[in-house]
Amino acid sequence: MPACAGTCVVNAIQRRLEARLGHSFDEPGLLVRALTHRSAGIRNNERLEFLGDAILTFLVAEYLYDVHPDGSEGKLTRLRARVVRRESLAGAARQLGVGDALVLGAGERKTGGRERDSILADAFEAIVGALYLDSDITTCRDRVRTLLREWFEAASLDDGGKDAKTRLQELLQARAKPLPTYRIVEVEGAAHRRLFTMGCRVEGIDGETIGTGSSRRRAEQDAAMRVMAILDETDG
Repeated sequence: MPACAGTCVVNAIQRRLEARLGHSFDEPGLLVRALTHRSAGIRNNERLEFLGDAILTFLVAEYLYDVHPDGSEGKLTRLRARVVRRESLAGAARQLGVGDALVLGAGERKTGGRERDSILADAFEAIVGALYLDSDITTCRDRVRTLLREWFEAASLDDGGKDAKTRLQELLQARAKPLPTYRIVEVEGAAHRRLFTMGCRVEGIDGETIGTGSSRRRAEQDAAMRVMAILDETDG
């Protein structure tokens, strides 16, 4: 399959993928390229992935901006991070049946590459890039909103039950900022009644934000929550 992937017609599995995608490619080679992992050769999906990532970021941001008119920049950024994270895109790829259609090198085929989140998410981004090149941004917008409907519906302006450390990490990743660093400031009390004080440093916030708790983890969560409050105030 890898030897002819760039020139052979779209096979039956790929045609089923087109049907689920809701788009028949005028240039079938674009879809084949989008499904070709780098392990299968030089003509792979990395460039389409680059393009698709940018298009997805824009379309998801546009959707969230439209449906959450009262959402602050910080909250919308966190929602976008949830929708476009690896697990979400891999889930959408599985619903499309991308795994069965992937063109992989022998090593990736043997080690379960068809089910690997990173490969599926990258392929999903590449498919969006290929779809854009084969059609237009309006078609992309329609398809992305349909394919990611489940994740859009799950995205709300509340924090979805996620702990503060996770939410803070997602926000910083979405902004391409360094991850927070934590350190023990102080541990007080007897072994059965400890009080931990943890410091959290985040780029863009002067000094160290302090949190306390009966365990190191709880103190870190408290510190992260305080950082989130500062960022929300800054975002307005």
